[in-house]
Amino acid sequence: MSLAMFHSFWTIGALIIFIGIIIWAYSKNRHQDFDEAARLPLEDDQANTSTDKNLEQP
Repeated sequence: MSLAMFHSFWTIGALIIFIGIIIWAYSKNRHQDFDEAARLPLEDDQANTSTDKNLEQP
């Protein structure tokens, strides 16, 4: 097996893995998880805001 053939197999394998990750990321099963992850920064800000308000009041 020559080095060029090894590089060809490696390239094809990497392409298959990349396409698999793309399919996994855009599958309908992942939609809800990504929506929850997208809301995390906003929920964190709301939690910090309410905590800050409680600290300001004596």
